[in-house]
Amino acid sequence: MILDVKKLETGYGKLQVLRGVDLSVGKESVGLFGPNGAGKTTLINAVMGIVRPWAGSIEFEGASIGGRPTHMVARSGIALVPQERELFPGMSVADNLELGAAYVPRGKAIMARQLEVVLSLFPILKERYKQFVGTMSGGQQRMVAIGRALMANPALLILDEPSLGLQPSIVAEVFDRLSILKKDISILVTEQNVRESLKAIDRGYVMENGAVVLED
Repeated sequence: MILDVKKLETGYGKLQVLRGVDLSVGKESVGLFGPNGAGKTTLINAVMGIVRPWAGSIEFEGASIGGRPTHMVARSGIALVPQERELFPGMSVADNLELGAAYVPRGKAIMARQLEVVLSLFPILKERYKQFVGTMSGGQQRMVAIGRALMANPALLILDEPSLGLQPSIVAEVFDRLSILKKDISILVTEQNVRESLKAIDRGYVMENGAVVLED
């Protein structure tokens, strides 16, 4: 198993958000669905070390990562594409992509290979390689964010609401690309747009009020 979450409980301050969550990701693409406030982003934040677990366990490739600092989680082989994208608008596509590998020890050959993968997956980024990210559309920025995460050559790619704020044609394109990516790496994606995401996932979980209520 690539990611194995068991009986996870956590929250913010005294507010408990997750209540005994179980979730696993193997060599596959897994969807995590539910309304706003269901706990999807909190679960991802716990995996990434942004919030600490109160109880339960989080294992990645057989090793415990619960409570590890975020940079150590990234070094272990997990990359996150957050809702807000968190790009550098005053920097070029090239510079933003290069930053994706900044905290992960990778040789130049691997970085060059990953760049080739990213530009093949998103040809528009090759066309706009030197363009400032802040001048690009929301959909193109989302592609930069996914590409930046892939530059770290992760074993697990996590995407938090990748369709948020995008027009339908771009949403379809993003999930088309994810359906290609899942052949090579494990993917965990949170979404409210269930219909489009189904083309890119193998199975899914539904969350409500901080708990998993359905697995299929």
